[in-house]
Amino acid sequence: MNYTGPVYRPPYEASTLLLEVTVGCAHNKCTFCTMYRDVRFSVAKADQIEKDLQEAQSLYPNVKRIFLVNGDAFVLSGKRLKEIAEKIHHYLPSVEVITMYASINNIMHKSDDDLLELAKLGIGDLWVGVETGLGDALDYLNKGASLADAEEQLERLNKAGITFFYGFMFGAAGKGRGIENAKANARLINKVKPLGIVPTTLNANDGTKLAEDVANSVFEMATEGEVLEEQIKTIELIDVATHYMGIHAINSLSFDAALPKDKQGAIDRINYAVQNTNEATLASVPVRHAI
Repeated sequence: MNYTGPVYRPPYEASTLLLEVTVGCAHNKCTFCTMYRDVRFSVAKADQIEKDLQEAQSLYPNVKRIFLVNGDAFVLSGKRLKEIAEKIHHYLPSVEVITMYASINNIMHKSDDDLLELAKLGIGDLWVGVETGLGDALDYLNKGASLADAEEQLERLNKAGITFFYGFMFGAAGKGRGIENAKANARLINKVKPLGIVPTTLNANDGTKLAEDVANSVFEMATEGEVLEEQIKTIELIDVATHYMGIHAINSLSFDAALPKDKQGAIDRINYAVQNTNEATLASVPVRHAI
């Protein structure tokens, strides 16, 4: 299998076959992200994708799930994604789900007919990085789409029958705004009803605009205590059935939960951590690993 440069996938796709269809990230301008900063975006050649599928056919003939890499593979046109999905089903007929990272902008550039056809071809469980339900915070993060866009495009996925996971970041709104961010995310989650919610935590990675703004006191990071408080409030306010998928290593407290069934247990778990963490740590801004 051919892979170019750094390859990222959600922790939950650890056992999923990875197929390269793009290299890098088409947007690559987020205020906080360094994942593909040194990688020029490009599209994998059709013959290389076919060679990889032929290899996968010999090695993993019964695979049921494929994750398309890299950064936002859903940027490909509806036509191109259909061609790739058809090739996947030709070589690997056991495949049930074709998943990948997607941005709101990627969805915007697909017609309703595109989305319906992609759903029929097994494209779903998209990992959509929304990041925050607060409009001004989202604008600052420079994701390339507005909050109104996010609401509209996620509803379009629902209408087409394409399942998705809602990715967001604790601390995305900065110091003193954790509860506000929790309320905004919970409102949007309750409205669009994702299959799962996937929190990470904002980090000021070296070389980003965020790190520069933190150094210049333009942006102030949320403390550890605020992040945990935001985590509690987010879970508390979600009133739809969804999976809380929080095992990312960058999170202060990592765990999974089925909501609403496990809601109180999840809240109790975070409260216990807060009560057993010293005040200095809760008041600090920990250094998290780069993403």
